[in-house]
Amino acid sequence: MPLSSRPLSKATWPAFARLVEKHHGIFGGCWCISFHLEAGENKRSAGTYRELKEARVREGRAHAALVFDGTEAVGWCQFGPTAELPNIRSKKEYERGLRELPDWRITCFFIDRERRGSGIASLALGEAVRYIARAGGGTVEAYPEDYTDERTSNSFLCSGTLGMFEKAGFAKDRKIALRRWVVTRKVAPSGGARARAPRLARPRRIPAGGPKPAGTSR
Repeated sequence: MPLSSRPLSKATWPAFARLVEKHHGIFGGCWCISFHLEAGENKRSAGTYRELKEARVREGRAHAALVFDGTEAVGWCQFGPTAELPNIRSKKEYERGLRELPDWRITCFFIDRERRGSGIASLALGEAVRYIARAGGGTVEAYPEDYTDERTSNSFLCSGTLGMFEKAGFAKDRKIALRRWVVTRKVAPSGGARARAPRLARPRRIPAGGPKPAGTSR
């Protein structure tokens, strides 16, 4: 069965939750909430993080491109308006070189342990960019790691790899940690784009060669 994509929503929350639960709440029971948190909101229980994440999803304040194999989610790429994802890594160094905040951020990926190495992260990234284009486009930032020619734990790559983003049309902006880069891409709005976050209900089948890139200029 070909892979498909759907945005994280009330309808897809059960599939998202099953994938998180399969992996014990992900990293320390984070439930993919850490990038949403403001100062002082961390160090809570996994159960609390689950409740916070579900509430955000139901309120339309948490976004991700989910990749499905049939009815089961096998990975995702989290994205959202900048105000929705304030808690990025290396924030002090990031703010030191900041000129202007982006319209959107792409902050993290997670792939089912049984499906890693099969290109699902790249597919999820392409779908996140497509959803951003449908929502009106704009400047998109991400914060991948550059471990070229090095082996490392997947936990260090939850923000994606520099090479993957460069292949998707992102350009280096500046370095904010030993291996962490700010990368940017200007995404053009797609036909029928709306000036708000996407709320697609129907799945989209992903072509075998990967998603077709959305319009872009650097």
